[in-house]
Amino acid sequence: MLTLSALLYGCSSGVVTPGPTLLTGIKRYEGEMQSYGSSNQRWPERQRAAGALKTVITATVGGSREFYRLVDMDLKRREYLITMRETSLRADRLQEMKNELAEMTEEANRLKPIVKAQIAALPMSQEGQRIEAIATVGLLSLSLDSFSSTSSARGLDAPSVTIDQHVVTDLGAFSTVRAPGGQTYRCSLFGVEDEGAGIRCEPVR
Repeated sequence: MLTLSALLYGCSSGVVTPGPTLLTGIKRYEGEMQSYGSSNQRWPERQRAAGALKTVITATVGGSREFYRLVDMDLKRREYLITMRETSLRADRLQEMKNELAEMTEEANRLKPIVKAQIAALPMSQEGQRIEAIATVGLLSLSLDSFSSTSSARGLDAPSVTIDQHVVTDLGAFSTVRAPGGQTYRCSLFGVEDEGAGIRCEPVR
C-alpha cells in the first residue's frame, strides 16, 4: 500500500494540516483513477488507489465508516461501468447492474452530508490563515459533491462554491478565492514528505 507521503504532490516548506492533507489524497485518488483508464486489467491498481485513500481518511478524519463506504462504492461503480461497456451481458444482468448503480447514487447522496459534518471538524489551515481555511472548506465540499457520482457531466465553467461570502473556484492545478470586496487569492496545495499537506494562498495583484 502507498504511504501517506506518496499521495502528496511533492515537498515544500510550510505547515501541514488535516484538511489539505485529505483534499490532496482525494485529488491524488481521482487522478490515479483517471490515469488507470477503463480496462479490466487495471483492477489491482484501482484497488490499491482506493486503499491508499482510505489510509489518508484514517489519518485525517479517523475511522469513518461512511467515508470508507463512499470509497468502496466509487470503486464498485467504476468496475460496473467498465464491465457494462466491455462485456456482453444478459439483459437481465445489465438491468440489475443499472439498478445497483442507481441505488449506490442514492446511498452516496445520503452519506455525503454525514461525511461533510465529520470533515467540518478538521483543522483546515494554520491558525490565522482564514483565506486558506475558506479555500480548503470550499474545495473539500466540491470534491465530495462530485465523489462517487455516476454523472461525469461538467459544464464549461469551473466548479465553484460560496463559503462565508467568498467564492471558491477549483481550476484543477490551483484554485482561487474571491473575497466580498473583490480581492482574489490564488491558492495551491503543497506536500511535506512523511507529514501531510498544506495550502498556501497569495493575493492576485
